Amino acid sequence: MTKNVQLAFQHSPTLNTVLMVEKTLKKADESALTVAELKRRLPKQVNHNTLKTILGYLEESNKIAVSLKGITWIQNNNLNLRQAVARGLEL
Repeated sequence: MTKNVQLAFQHSPTLNTVLMVEKTLKKADESALTVAELKRRLPKQVNHNTLKTILGYLEESNKIAVSLKGITWIQNNNLNLRQAVARGLEL
């Protein structure tokens, strides 16, 4: 295996780890969590690079927003909200 392939496999999160991070972010009362605070709240320790991979995936899938203030859960599964947005006016 090449070095790049080996590095990619080192930080591939398991589904359980991704779900653990999602659940922790969903339950956060604050509007934004820092990466350090997220690490403290996780029930199990997660490698920093693995966590960065998970956060990248969650951001690409529009589940979180990452800003200078921290990480915020933005996904909303409320059917009424989805319908209101679908019927809304486009500006």
